[in-house]
Amino acid sequence: MLTKELLKQVRQIEIRTKGLVNQVFSGEYHSVFKGRGMEFSEVREYQFGDDIRNIDWNVTARFGRPFVKIFEEERELTVILMVDLSGSLIFGSVDKTKQQIAAEISAILAFSALKNNDKVGLILFTDKIEKFVPPRKGDKHVLRIIREVLSFEPEGKSTNLKAALEYMNNAIKRRSIVFLLSDFMDSDYEKILRIVGKKHDLIGMVLIDRREDEIPDMGLVKFTDAETGNERWVDTGDRRTRFLFRKMRERDRENLQSLFLSSRLDSIEIETGQNYIKPLVQFFKMRERRW
Repeated sequence: MLTKELLKQVRQIEIRTKGLVNQVFSGEYHSVFKGRGMEFSEVREYQFGDDIRNIDWNVTARFGRPFVKIFEEERELTVILMVDLSGSLIFGSVDKTKQQIAAEISAILAFSALKNNDKVGLILFTDKIEKFVPPRKGDKHVLRIIREVLSFEPEGKSTNLKAALEYMNNAIKRRSIVFLLSDFMDSDYEKILRIVGKKHDLIGMVLIDRREDEIPDMGLVKFTDAETGNERWVDTGDRRTRFLFRKMRERDRENLQSLFLSSRLDSIEIETGQNYIKPLVQFFKMRERRW
């Protein structure tokens, strides 16, 4: 059941992200994500400068003067949003959790796709597939996607990227643009990531929170793993403990970046405490230059 607070959140995200799409992202999205090719549209009379290879000889012979074929981009694409809803996504050290940021970014991507007449689908996952919303068009459909990402209560707590990517690979047959929104706190998914990346245009959107990379000096503190429930007392006052933790997190992030680079896949880091518009715009411009 939709609560007033949830409806308010959805409405706020709709207003904010629609404005961003209209002002910033729609044109960038269209220029970066091309259609599947060119399809015949119509014929018109030949004009000076037209490519003679496009002359329609049948129509030309019928009317006794030259006509050329006009082609248009076959635009319609399918966008799949894969959103991690595991326990670690409820963390946020500033004013928003990683899950809330995932909802806002999903809205931007979905409204950008909608404005360009593309379909959008959604896969919510933890250590299992929690929900699959088949690709469709329309404002109501996009609002449903935002609601699902914001309010869905998953059964699982941990993360299984391998199972989620295997499901994606089997469920979506047509080549699609796939945005994988996760903090990637998992292992043993590298092979299937590369497989999906060869079949689809897969983009990793890495959700991070700086507080997860560095432990502050707070004395003896009990930490609870949001995904496993395991508890552990840690002496955060110990400089070596803080140093080793920071190095471990730096190594994890470097390994993740190396995985995407070696797999020839794009990735974007989105930090909860920072404005996500800048990295998104930089990503679109980078893709546009490449193409």
